[in-house]
Amino acid sequence: MWIYEKKLEFPIKIKKTDPALAKVIISQFGGPDGELAASLRYISQRFAAVTPESKATLSDIGTEELAHLEMIGTMCRQLTADANIDEIKKAGFDAYYVDHGLGVYPASASGVPFTAAYLQSKGDPITDLYEDMAAEQKARSTYEYLMNLTDDPDVLEPLRFLREREIVHFQRFGEALQNVKAYMDSKRQFVIDKPDYMNGNKSKCMKCR
Repeated sequence: MWIYEKKLEFPIKIKKTDPALAKVIISQFGGPDGELAASLRYISQRFAAVTPESKATLSDIGTEELAHLEMIGTMCRQLTADANIDEIKKAGFDAYYVDHGLGVYPASASGVPFTAAYLQSKGDPITDLYEDMAAEQKARSTYEYLMNLTDDPDVLEPLRFLREREIVHFQRFGEALQNVKAYMDSKRQFVIDKPDYMNGNKSKCMKCR
């Protein structure tokens, strides 16, 4: 169960209309390395988590990604809310406008609608966590690319905040990976009950003694 707090994780107050910028920022809403894919990835993977710590990490970060999705949607809306038709056409935002008006729709910067193929839930906790660490690095790169495309401080500040959160998430997934590896290794450790094990006595798992 989630409790919704009616405020953004980071304040967003964009004063300048810029549909061209919204056209690329939308990729972090519904693109291949965006926040929607991240949230669904982590919330799906949590069911196969093997330690309480890794499950909590996936739950926490998956939930925060929903907050980041809200931030990106807000940015796109504020960048386009007052755009006129000439601005929309000049920015190349007209194809999006025909399909979605000035609504926020999950798609990539190239216009490809969101697909679940962007995310993975393999069921192997170590594989999933490596996937998650890579996803956070790709998202960090995307935010840096977006920051290169604008000098508007009202846009740069939330993008900078989101980039920093990707770095923190990468670190937390790294900690979760070590936790899971330690757990998996402990399951493979065995001890011998008696010195005469060579004569047929079986070893027992440490957890079963």
